[in-house]
Amino acid sequence: MTIADLSAKIKSGEIDTVVVAMTDMQGRLTGKRIHGTFFLDEVLKHGTEGCNYLLAVDVDMNTVDGYEMSSWERGYSDFALVPDMDTLRLIDWQEGAALVLADVQWLDHTDVVASPRQILRKQVKALKDAGMEAMCGTELEFVVYKDTYEEAWNKGYKNLIPVNQYNVDYSIMGGSRIEPLLRRIRLAMAKAGMTVESVKGECNFGQHEIAFKYSDALSNCDNHVIYKNGAKEIAAQDGYALTFMAKPNEKEGNSSHIHLSFRGLDGSMVMADDSDKEQGLSDLGRQFIAGQIAHMREMSLLFAPNINSYKRYVPGSFAPTAIRWGRDNRTCALRLVGKGQSLRLENRVAGGDVNPYLAVSGIIAAGLDGIKNKMVLEPAFTGNAYESDSQRVPSSMNESLALWENSAWVKETFGAEVQAHYANMAKIEIAAYGKAITDWELVRNFERF
Repeated sequence: MTIADLSAKIKSGEIDTVVVAMTDMQGRLTGKRIHGTFFLDEVLKHGTEGCNYLLAVDVDMNTVDGYEMSSWERGYSDFALVPDMDTLRLIDWQEGAALVLADVQWLDHTDVVASPRQILRKQVKALKDAGMEAMCGTELEFVVYKDTYEEAWNKGYKNLIPVNQYNVDYSIMGGSRIEPLLRRIRLAMAKAGMTVESVKGECNFGQHEIAFKYSDALSNCDNHVIYKNGAKEIAAQDGYALTFMAKPNEKEGNSSHIHLSFRGLDGSMVMADDSDKEQGLSDLGRQFIAGQIAHMREMSLLFAPNINSYKRYVPGSFAPTAIRWGRDNRTCALRLVGKGQSLRLENRVAGGDVNPYLAVSGIIAAGLDGIKNKMVLEPAFTGNAYESDSQRVPSSMNESLALWENSAWVKETFGAEVQAHYANMAKIEIAAYGKAITDWELVRNFERF
């Protein structure tokens, strides 16, 4: 949608509200609903403001210590939300509404470097400076329950009723049970400018996946966060609770597989070489994958940003535990798929709770480093990587934090401020979890001790 289109729709009364949203550390949309005429008259020119604690709170929106950019001592001042009009679109599941994503800047118009979207912009620019662009697609899985969000809250998220009572992976009938909701989400996202490919059932009870066509890295991540927010809003309107939580129960978790390839600025497939009969990879493509393997552990915090994230990594669950790459091998953390124009690398480490801007930033940065240093790629893994003696995906947030916080490469690539900012986010979550008394502890200890 163009600005002229928006103006016409506001004048006709078709649109009366413009949602201006930024993405927080956790990958959620935060911002304001702006009256349409005020958006055209003021916000379009000058942006709007928000408290800078939006990038310095925990999951519950509590103010917490340890962030240099935002604190009680600094007065919790404002920063600016500057609309990126390339992201403007209708969100027809909200009556009379359009949505635009915003970049986050200080009031002096300098970037807030810890903003996830700004972190990705930096890596996209570095890639462009190297003569390339990243094409990307994310595959988000979710579980749908017949309970409303309010009912789920009141039940303590226990004994919820999934929309399917058995494994419906690829099941047409299983998908039909919840097709009215899935169809509504698909059509809404198509009207919001996304190219919907398909929907399929998954393994966990009530688990499904809607797939979208790939696009450039920034656009894909923008679509990812809008879709994720929109799917939950639509589910709530229809009386369902839908979650992208990485591991909502002890069955298969929700993944967010990330498919990514580097291309030349002219669209050329710089990672592919058909003369390589074994894998179809160019030297640059091999270096790209080698960079992923070299840096996977130290950037794992970007793929697994919550305590719960690490509970996905169970052998035999289709979530990876071994940091290996293989040709169409779903037991590996990195799966090479396609050939020629469709050649791409699938990162299987990220869960449904991932912040896509951060994860894709990490993949781009690692690939660039592999290319810059002409890293040598190990042979493709064949067989069951779960049973290999390969280096492992970190099994806890504590482990990921230590790797991230002590990495000279992370500091050099993302900057000391970003490194410290997201290390603090992890420390806050670890501390909160350490204080929590879990159901597991009560069942195991209450009567016995």
